Amino acid sequence: MLFLYQAVSTRQFRVLTANWNEPMLNERKKKILQIIIEDYISTAEPVGSRTIARKYDLGISPATIRNEMSDLEMLGYLEQPHTSAGRIPSAQAYRLYVDSLIEPGSITDNDMALINIWFNERYRSIDEIFQSTAKILSRMTQNVSMVLANSDTEVEFKYMKFLPLDERHVILCIITGDGNVDTGIVEIPLGMRPREMDYLAGRISRLLEGRKLSEFNSALLEEVRSDIAGDKVMFASFVQLIRKINSSRRKQRVFLGGTKQLLNQPEFRDVEKVKNLLGILEEEKIVCDLLEADAGSGLKITIGSENKFTGIQDCSMVQATYRLNGRIVGTMAVLGPTRMEYGKVISVIDYLHKYLKIMFQ
Repeated sequence: MLFLYQAVSTRQFRVLTANWNEPMLNERKKKILQIIIEDYISTAEPVGSRTIARKYDLGISPATIRNEMSDLEMLGYLEQPHTSAGRIPSAQAYRLYVDSLIEPGSITDNDMALINIWFNERYRSIDEIFQSTAKILSRMTQNVSMVLANSDTEVEFKYMKFLPLDERHVILCIITGDGNVDTGIVEIPLGMRPREMDYLAGRISRLLEGRKLSEFNSALLEEVRSDIAGDKVMFASFVQLIRKINSSRRKQRVFLGGTKQLLNQPEFRDVEKVKNLLGILEEEKIVCDLLEADAGSGLKITIGSENKFTGIQDCSMVQATYRLNGRIVGTMAVLGPTRMEYGKVISVIDYLHKYLKIMFQ
């Protein structure tokens, strides 16, 4: 199976560009701006000219750095908090940073080992793979993660079996190729014994094994009706369960990870701000709309007011759309403060894409 991801490196990713004309910045201003952004991402503390002169060997005086910072502030790239003499990056600065200043990130051997162990120990079905992806993504980026799994109508029938429930009923189990098990309660036909039920399940399994559930048409179901020996109740239960499975596959599923991570971020010490953000994340429809927006653009980064949804306009989001055989399978995203480690987030998403590609082949 071909599993495609529309962007595979930091330099190749496509981003949602803002509608502003970037003022010309010389290399020194760009270097100072990059230092301020990366220092602020690391410390969450406003950055002053003396800090830059002390920590970074630029070969220029604090006074020169201060003048350059003043120019950057006039151009809209820096802001000054009321209680600090230092500066912090603006949303415009972060946009320039992710578009042209960020250094390609790489994932460490320890991080790769952690991902390998995590998936090897935890996944059993497609849903569990997506849930594990959300959890490990939030754990490694220290931000909220969101995974949107699109419908999978290409799922295949694997086998069915009956499990005893009581004297008059059994549990009909249908196992699909993605490892999911769907169940329904069936009334036992009058006079049918357990071994006959097992034989019946085996006949139907051999008939349907490998067939895509989306291809279960009336002619195929008629063959099943013949094997069920004309028992209308059991046949109706079987058809109802197949329809239930197909219906569930048409629904998009959302998996979240790391919502508690918000409380660890200085930007979200405001309780009301956290409540508003958590309120958005609790609404599955809103999360689906959020992740579906411009879903065909591969890796996309939106910053601050570029996010169209009220409540996340103080945040940044890095999201990636991935495909299977040319069809969009889903989207994974990281949502956090604009002061997120963009390079780390991009490298983790990139590695997870490659890992999922292997898993789905």
